[in-house]
Amino acid sequence: MTSRETESGRRQVEFVCHAPEAKTVYLAGSFNGWDPNDTPMARSRSGDWRATLPLSPGRYEYKFVIDGRWVCDAGCSDAPSHRCPVCVTNAFGTMNKVVEVA
Repeated sequence: MTSRETESGRRQVEFVCHAPEAKTVYLAGSFNGWDPNDTPMARSRSGDWRATLPLSPGRYEYKFVIDGRWVCDAGCSDAPSHRCPVCVTNAFGTMNKVVEVA
């Protein structure tokens, strides 16, 4: 994930998911009402899927929706784990990724 500032004070934040076998990948999170169809990601030749969103400063939680399956990352079990420093347990007992926008 990378970011750069816009004139409005929002930051362009790029989200990346490596899922070369996926047919579709969407981004769902607190920034789009957790809508699994709102933010499609574009596939690159390397198998990375990317989406860039303008976000105001704050803390956001999100997941990827890979071929209809909600995950923190491709190949991630989504079970609570302390191995991922940018993930938190959600109300459903699975994990969400976290991004802090400064």
